[in-house]
Order: sequence, then structure tokens, then C-alpha cells
Amino acid sequence: MLDYSTIMVAGGVLHLLFQFGLCLRAVTRRSREPASRLAWIIIISSTSVVGMAAYILLGEVNIGRRRTERLKAVLAKLSLKSSYPAQDHVGATAKLPQRFQQLFRTASSINPFEPVTGNRATLLPNSSASIDALVADIDSAKQHVHLIFYIWLSDNNGLKVVEALKRAAGRGVRCRVMADDLGSRKMVASSHWQEMKRAGVKCAIALPIGNVLLRLLKGRIDLRNHRKIAVIDNQITYTGSQNCADAEFRVKAKYAPWVDAMMRFEGPVARQNQYLFLEDWMSHVDEDLTELLSQPEMPMTDGFVAQSIGTGPTYRESAISEVFESLMYAAREELIITTPYYVPNESMQAALCCAARRGVATTLILPARNDSLVVAAASRSYYESLLEAGVRIFEYEGGLLHTKSLTLDKEVTLIGSANMDRRSFDLNYENNILISDRETTAAMLTRQRFYLESSHPVTLEDVKSWSLIRRLWNNTIGMLGPVL
Repeated sequence: MLDYSTIMVAGGVLHLLFQFGLCLRAVTRRSREPASRLAWIIIISSTSVVGMAAYILLGEVNIGRRRTERLKAVLAKLSLKSSYPAQDHVGATAKLPQRFQQLFRTASSINPFEPVTGNRATLLPNSSASIDALVADIDSAKQHVHLIFYIWLSDNNGLKVVEALKRAAGRGVRCRVMADDLGSRKMVASSHWQEMKRAGVKCAIALPIGNVLLRLLKGRIDLRNHRKIAVIDNQITYTGSQNCADAEFRVKAKYAPWVDAMMRFEGPVARQNQYLFLEDWMSHVDEDLTELLSQPEMPMTDGFVAQSIGTGPTYRESAISEVFESLMYAAREELIITTPYYVPNESMQAALCCAARRGVATTLILPARNDSLVVAAASRSYYESLLEAGVRIFEYEGGLLHTKSLTLDKEVTLIGSANMDRRSFDLNYENNILISDRETTAAMLTRQRFYLESSHPVTLEDVKSWSLIRRLWNNTIGMLGPVL
């Protein structure tokens, strides 16, 4: 019979072998950045059981085999019904300044979309105005209303949308809504969700968690659908940072107001957002809606060139970070960025520094008070390098700046749901719209400058005066950026 010491030695050997095996997997994992590999090896090696458990739960991007297979089948079906670009849009790329054409080609390498002309957009004044405009469009809908929100709360604005959907369904409009199971967990478990169903609204839960322990065996829980999309009658769409909630954001009220930006679009780009909605809907619901992509488009009118961009863990790795970096390298005069969460990869940090070094007026606006202490620390670990390169950094004081926007040389705008952090790069499903239009970009610039008026500048002297403890905290957390 084995004695206690033999069992302990055998257990120790098995532990070391398992630990080595996980380190080996972290090193050989496809497309993982060197910094991320190194970070995981340090965590697995130095924290033993905790580190190994962390890697098993959080170390790999996996939504589950069945979900992945179903999504591939849906994409194959959608591709048969969609044709991008439509014949009327073949010349859209030619309407772009030559130096911006590459930006839209980067976007085209991610989704089966091409730039489309004939779009118009309105930047809504604030969160409540965005919800009011959406409710008005739902009340005017004739065929269908499709919504996806990461966070949907049972507050004033959230219930406005609930009631509008019930009214629309009551008059025969086909309403389909989807909310993320983690971000909207209280809404999907509420009586309001059931009331919508009884009223005829079709409701679906994005990336349902179910039994937590079983979900952990099938895929990561923290891979979420972070998209914010509304499509009405294949003609109108909304894109931006706005969740279906009040600016007071009761679940994190101490950081309020949450300051968002949402654009209402009319034109062919709505069809591309429709594609993204159908991709999510049909991956969860047994309902074939591909005929919506074959319906005639609304008559073309004068308008600008735009293109939707959908990204996520089942797309090309770091696709949205490539879009950000392409925009940074394309800048010649001015680059202004707002994001609540700045935890870049090495190539994005280099691209932003490079823009400033070559003389581009480069401005980064972040919230002064972040709802995540860890992300705030990680963000500030990058400040010194950015400031030394010439990037101007401002911290917004008027609440939690949640707007995700980028303006380039007063001509190009990127707006959507994606943050400039590792979660948006690799883990979350996101949606953005890339725009080439001076008027729309001027509206976004006005909003960004409004943010600047409520911000304080961060100088290199400020950063160098931080205490040793603060710098140690920021830089230690920053080292963990690749695994955050």
C-alpha cells in the first residue's frame, strides 16, 4: 500500500506537470501576443492553483463549440442572401479621398460589407434624447423593429422602450429584441420582459449563462454581446455607446451621469446593421430572417459614405484594434479620441504615440473617475509614454464619459460600442460605423470639444509628481493589461 509521502510526491509531480502543460498551452496558443503569453506564464507559475484556475476560466477565448458551429452555419446562410456592395454602391469607394480608401478596406476585411453611399446621420444631444428619438421611430415603424442592448435597465428610459415595443407589436409590427444575459440580467428576469412577450414582442437572451458551473465547462462566461443596435424597417439604424437606460444609471449611480453619444442613421448602412442583428438573432433563435437582406433598398438620395463594422471573439483576432490603428496612422492634422477604458495592446499604444510624434494634434479624453479602479490604474500606466510623445490627455469631470468616438482630420468619424481595451479587442461582440463626411464629423467634433470644456488637462509634470505607491499600483496593474 502506498504511504503518505509517496502520495504527496506523486501529487506534487502531477501538479507540476499540469502547471507545465498550461504554461505550454499559453505559449503555443494561436495569435496570442507575446506580452499576453508572458503575463499568463507568470500568473500560472507564481500563483500555482489560483493561476491555473484563472487560466482555465479566463485564459482562452471560447464561447463554446456548439455556439461557434451554429454561428458559422448562420453566417453561411446570410452570405447567400446578402450582396455587398449592391450594384448602386459599387462607386462608393471612389467617392472617398484616396488616403481614406484604405481605412474602409480594413473594415471590409472583417465583414462582408463595402462602403455604401446615400447615408444621413444625426448626432443626438444626450442619452434621454437618444431614447426619445428611438421611441418615436418605434412608434412610426411599419414593418419591424430590431433591438440589441448590452445593458437594459427597468428605469425611466428602459421602460419607455418597453412600452413603445408593446404598442408597436399591438398594431402588427414585428418586434424582436435581444439583451445580453449578464449586462441585462435584471431586465430579462423581470415582469417587464414577460409583459413584452405577452404583447407579441419576440424576446431573446444573448449568450445565456444558465447553470454557471456547466457554462464554465462549455465556454467563458465573460465573453459578452456588448453591441447597441437598433434597426427599424431596414431603413433607420442607431449606433453608439448608449445602453437602454437613464444617464443616472442606477446600477452604478455613484459614477453618474453616464455621458454617451448615439447617432441615428438613415440609408443603406442600416442594412449592414441589420446583417449584424440577424447574425446575433439567428445564432440564438430558430427563425430564418434572411429575406430581410433581399428586400429592395430605400431610394438613394444625396448622402455620405459609411460602413458598419462588427467584431467579436469569433471574428479575426484583434480586428477592431486594427481599425483603430489604421485610423491613427492615417491622421495627418488632427486626431481626437474619447473612450472610457484605455488598456491598449502594444501596437495601438505605438500607433497613438506615432501620430503625435509626426505632428498630428492628438488628443485623448478619458473619464477622471472610472467605474473600474483596475482599468483606471491600467490606463494611467500608459500616460507618461503618451505625454512624452506629445499626446494631449484630458480627464472628463462631468460624470463617467462613456462615449466611444474617434474623429480624424475633420473628415472621418468612428462611433460605436467598442472601447479601446482588451475586452473589446478580443472578448466582446461590438459594433461600430465608420463615416466619411465633414458635416457629421463636425457635429462629433463639437461634442468632443464640449467634453474638453468639462475636463482638466493631465501634464507630464503631474504624472511625474505621482507618489511611488501610486506609480507602483498603476504600473503593476498595467503589466496585467494583456490578461485584463
